[in-house]
This record gives sequence, structure tokens and C-alpha cells, in this order.
Amino acid sequence: MIEASSLSKMYGDVTALSDVSFTCREGEIFGIIGHNGAGKTTLLKILSGLILPTSGSLVIKGQDLIKDPMKVRSDIGYLPEESRLYETMLVPDYIRFFGEIYGLDLATIRARADLLLAQLSLQPEGKQIGNLSKGMKRKVAIARSLVHDPSILIYDEPGSGLDPMTTRFIIEYLKELRVQGKTIILSAHNLAQVEEICDRVMILKHGKIVVLGTMPELREQFGSIRYEIWFIWPEDQVPDIKAEQSGKLWMSVAHSIEELNGITSMVSNGGGTVERIESKFPSLEEILVKIGK
Repeated sequence: MIEASSLSKMYGDVTALSDVSFTCREGEIFGIIGHNGAGKTTLLKILSGLILPTSGSLVIKGQDLIKDPMKVRSDIGYLPEESRLYETMLVPDYIRFFGEIYGLDLATIRARADLLLAQLSLQPEGKQIGNLSKGMKRKVAIARSLVHDPSILIYDEPGSGLDPMTTRFIIEYLKELRVQGKTIILSAHNLAQVEEICDRVMILKHGKIVVLGTMPELREQFGSIRYEIWFIWPEDQVPDIKAEQSGKLWMSVAHSIEELNGITSMVSNGGGTVERIESKFPSLEEILVKIGK
């Protein structure tokens, strides 16, 4: 679906991207993350055809985007981090305007607009776009990216600055789009959402790929499982185990099965009772922090 090979981008003497190569499969949600200045937005703009790389190749659905970007752009829906909209327009007029830009006939535009308004729970009620809430504006921007029914979506911070309910709605909507066969390239600062939704994640640092893989692959490379043992200890006593107290419970951490068995035996022998044991994997945030050091 998407094949990027040795993509590099220079802004004068500044290197924004350096030798970035990856593939993205059809129907995949592919996450791109990294610290500020890592090159994420530059890469997204190259993938969407908005800017050209200084060197390298990019093939999307068998078409060379660098040599002939117009052949590919019609099959890409791009959502920038900031929703810059025509705020004096009504939502249906705005969607129709972009449908016409993509060369759709009026009947198709109306059908697509009605579908998108329903799917996104957009109820503008005759308001101008400028009078909508930030969450509604973001949904309008998403509708704009989908009006021409592209097979590839490139989204930069789709939940940026939104309340938790609207953000959750958008995440669930992206999952539905994947079921429909859309290929989604996603960048977001909310790493818990990236971890939840993405099939694979690429981490950039200073314009270079540090790691690329599924979450299990990233966890195996940059962290290991740990176990949290939650237990009750006799009142007015402090356990002879490294542990933290939370209410009536104590919690101790083990980093291996042997250590886990040792702690549970010590709890039992000391008159305590194990309430539960939770397996914890390193989060994407912990992995990114480790990479950033």
C-alpha cells in the first residue's frame, strides 16, 4: 500500500528527516510518534503530498507520489493538527465545496455528506462553522477529509485539545474506518490512545527511525513484564518486604516469576493475605521516555 524508501528532508542546513524507510499495509493503523521536533509532521506532509522530500522514494498504491503527486492525492484524506476551516460557511455547504473540488457530482456529495453527518454525530443545526464547539469543528475537519471516500487517511493529532468524550468518539470512529478497509497513518501525543489503536508504531528521534514494530515487539525490545502483588498485612505492623501502602492494601513489585513466588511466600508466612496479582507491561510512554534519554 505505502512504500517509503530512504526519505530525507532538508530545510536549509537543518535535517528534518534522515533516511526514513518503512511500509504500511492496507487496512492498517500505523502510528508515528516521537518528541517535539522528531520529524513527525514533516513526514506526514510528505506522505500526503503537501511537500516533497529532498531525497528518497515514496510509492503509494503503485503510484510514485514524488514524480506525480496528483495521481495519488485524490485517494488521500489529510487532517492537519489545526482545524483551519471557513468559519462563515455552513457545514453542508463546506462539505459540498470540498466535494466539488474533488470532482464529485452533486448527488454523490449529498449522499456522502448525509452519511458523514450521521456517522460523526454532527448536528450543526444551521450554525456557521465559526459558532461550533471545538469538538464539532474537529468533526467537520474529519468529514472534509472523508468526503471523497479516500482509502488512505493521514491524521495529525485527531484528538488535539478535545474533551475526553469527543476524543473517545474519534478513536472509536477510527476503529470503524479500519474495519471498512481504510489505511490510517496517525500521529498523536496521547500515547495511551496510540498504544490502544495502532497495529504498529514507529518512533522517530531527530528525524531518524529508532524503532518500528507492534506493541509486543516494542515491549520486548525496550522493557519487560513486571508483577504488582497487592496484599493485606496484619494491622499495626509493617511488612518485612519492600512495599507501598494504599489504604488497607500494600503493594510490592516483582520483575520475575521467581521474585513473584518469593514475595507471595513471604506474605503468606508473615500472616498476610494476597488479594490480587496484576501483570504490567511497559507503556508506550515509558518506552518513549527510555528512548529519549
